[in-house]
Amino acid sequence: MGKKVAVLVPNPVNGYGLFAYLEAFFENGVEYKTFAVNSTKNVKTNSGLALELDGVIGDLKGHEAEYDGAVFACGDAIKEFAKHKEEAEYKDMFEVIAKFNELNKKLAGHCAAGLVFEIAGVIKDKKVALHPYAKAAVNSGIATDNSSMISQNVFTAKTEESAMEMIPYFIWAL
Repeated sequence: MGKKVAVLVPNPVNGYGLFAYLEAFFENGVEYKTFAVNSTKNVKTNSGLALELDGVIGDLKGHEAEYDGAVFACGDAIKEFAKHKEEAEYKDMFEVIAKFNELNKKLAGHCAAGLVFEIAGVIKDKKVALHPYAKAAVNSGIATDNSSMISQNVFTAKTEESAMEMIPYFIWAL
C-alpha cells in the first residue's frame, strides 16, 4: 500500500507552497487528501484563486491513523491566528496535529508551521525552521535561522521557497 498524507489548508493559503507539496506528492505517487481549516471545503489562495478541497478539518478528526503524515500548508497564518485561534476549526487543527504527533506520524510545514506545531504542543525540545516573524513565539521548541530543519518526526522550512529543499526528505521519510 502506498503512502498517504493529510494536507491541512488554512484560509487563505499560500498557493505556491500548497501546490509545491501537491505536485511533489503527485510526482512521487504519494496519495493525499486536502482538508480546509475552515467551516467549508472552500478556501482561497493569497492571490485570490478559489479552491474546493476534499474536506474540512473536522472530517480528519478520528482518522489520523489512516495517514502516514500531515502537512500544514501555510498562508497568512500569523495574522490569521490572532483572528481565528478560538474558532472550532483552528482548535480541531491543533488537536489533529497533536494526534499525528502522538501516533509518531511525520509532520511537515513551512513559514509559520513551527508556530502551529508550537501551539499544538508537538515541538518540545525539537528544532524548527520558521518565518522570522514567528520565531519569537516559539518557546517549547528551538527556533532556528536554518532554511529547513528535520527534528525527529517534524520537518519544517523557513519559507515556501525553502520548502522545496525539505519536501523530498519528508517524502522519503514517509
